Amino acid sequence: MFDIEDGRADRAQVGIGTLIVFIAMVLVAAIAAGVLINTAGFLQTKSEQTGEESTAQVTNRVTVVSTVGTVGNDDSVHGVNMTVMKSSGSGDVNLSTATVEWLGPDGAEILTEGDSATADNFTVSAIKDIDNTLPVLVKQGDRFRVTLDATVLTDGTHGLRESEDFTVKIVTSAGAVTYHHSVPQTLTNKQAVQL
Repeated sequence: MFDIEDGRADRAQVGIGTLIVFIAMVLVAAIAAGVLINTAGFLQTKSEQTGEESTAQVTNRVTVVSTVGTVGNDDSVHGVNMTVMKSSGSGDVNLSTATVEWLGPDGAEILTEGDSATADNFTVSAIKDIDNTLPVLVKQGDRFRVTLDATVLTDGTHGLRESEDFTVKIVTSAGAVTYHHSVPQTLTNKQAVQL
């Protein structure tokens, strides 16, 4: 235990300086651990939020089941009716907060939901609304009709003519879905056409 050579005893000494250094090291280690724990918690929260938002952008969309155009007396498509449903895995989709971007042969417009289809608005009506939640797609079986007035979205004198192309983008609060359409080559003697 004690080395008694040369007649003196060597003992380990713990001074107040060594004690202060030890306490300081413990405090620095505790602070570093706290910073690491806080940073890890922050990163976890951010990654969860980013994951949820990314999932919503991928899934909370609408699917266009079919698109039908109503043909006027001038043999052009005056109205565009899209039957929509919510996509697989999607949460509730509120069409009143959605916008529709129209890119037609005569220009582009951004439309919001309104009481009548105009140059600024589209309308939403129920085809099959299981829980009476119009304009919110809640159930997978819900089917709503989105109606656009092609006459006012083109030059105002006619609708979409034969073989003209147009693009409709439905932008929900979570993300956008784009649909490209083409008018059939002939509209003579028809009341409605599949687009």
